[in-house]
Amino acid sequence: MGRGVVGNGCLDSSRQRSGNCVFEEFPQITGPRLATRLGGVTHVSRPPGSLVIPRSRHNLISVHLGPVPGMQVAVGSDRLMVFDAVPGTILIAPAGASVRSSWPCARESITVILPEAGVAELLAEEAGRGIAGFSPLPLGTTDGWVLTIAEQLRTELADARQPNELLVESLIAVLGVHLLRNQSGNNRTTCTANGGLSKKQIKLVTDYLEDNFASKISVADLAAIAGLSRHYFIQAFARSFGKTPHGYVIDRRLNFAEELILKGDHSIANIAYLSGFSSQSHLTATMRKNRNRTPMQLRGSR
Repeated sequence: MGRGVVGNGCLDSSRQRSGNCVFEEFPQITGPRLATRLGGVTHVSRPPGSLVIPRSRHNLISVHLGPVPGMQVAVGSDRLMVFDAVPGTILIAPAGASVRSSWPCARESITVILPEAGVAELLAEEAGRGIAGFSPLPLGTTDGWVLTIAEQLRTELADARQPNELLVESLIAVLGVHLLRNQSGNNRTTCTANGGLSKKQIKLVTDYLEDNFASKISVADLAAIAGLSRHYFIQAFARSFGKTPHGYVIDRRLNFAEELILKGDHSIANIAYLSGFSSQSHLTATMRKNRNRTPMQLRGSR
């Protein structure tokens, strides 16, 4: 088996016929690296900074090797989420997703780049398990076994003699299969038996909704928090709550508006703003449609 080259990350002449170097799309990702037949891996060690990838053609898997408090990440969404990364924290950006991240202190991680052809090869070996591919994970997801693999990859890339390409490729395959089986949003084990959200996903999503129901919320944001594709998230959410994410948010806004109306401390126009509605007329129309009364009627009954 031909060897990849540590440094520029490009394949040797025997491999270049099969396609471009997997690292050419990511000049921002630097560090000791190796390209294999299945995909590429690099050991990233960076000072405080940020990273923007508008749209990746490949699947990206990043495993933190050290703690990074106050990490900010957005995968396939415009909204940056803040969380504290610890060793073993996993971030997945499926092919086609945009990625933005920033970190306030030095970070160390292993990043695996899996082209779609490599994922297809792994999925072919997993035929019959109902796995469709990678999806973003809930932020803060950790896995001790994945951390062990990442540390082995770091050790191999640090080998002054020459990393063993066969070993690195095998570790990438083990990592990919493990995540597809146990962590991917398309894996059935991430949801309940009836296809709804798991208890952990419900808590993550409801906590976020409770803190942000009066702000603009997108399904993409909620799906990223739950670690599911948008389509799968909408179905799982409806099974868990008996309504769509939009319906849930409208109910929460109306409940909050009604509490303020009954207290009588704010004008209806101000209550509409505080509750997340665009105007008093928007609040009135939504309440009439969903609660069969208007804000003024509710206030009059107080």
